[in-house]
Amino acid sequence: MKESNSQAFRRGFRDGIPIGLGYLAVSFSIGIAARNIGLNAFQGFLMSLLNNASAGEYAGLTVIAANSPYIEVAIVTLITNARYLLMSCAMSQRLSPDLSLGHRLLMSYDITDELFGIAISRPGTLNLIIPMARW
Repeated sequence: MKESNSQAFRRGFRDGIPIGLGYLAVSFSIGIAARNIGLNAFQGFLMSLLNNASAGEYAGLTVIAANSPYIEVAIVTLITNARYLLMSCAMSQRLSPDLSLGHRLLMSYDITDELFGIAISRPGTLNLIIPMARW
């Protein structure tokens, strides 16, 4: 029996609570590291907004602290986050074929180790409950 959208949402919310608490702790440590190298609050916020992986953020902060050129920051961050390419490929096999390009792009942007672990362990195709216009 297929679960309803409300059941899927409740289960996902329940599974996401420990992940959210873990991210809260990590976000404080990234904020402290960003402040220690001289970034202001807006720069730290922008970095976290554009880079969803804490490992990539730490790597980027380390390279920024060494006054490296922008290209080096980009390369180090790309290499650190390369595993997400593989996760996105694996996750794409679990998506419904009629899923819109917008949904696919949004999911590929926001994939993390923890979310991948939860989603890949679910049987069948993923239940997307967020309504979005066809892109």
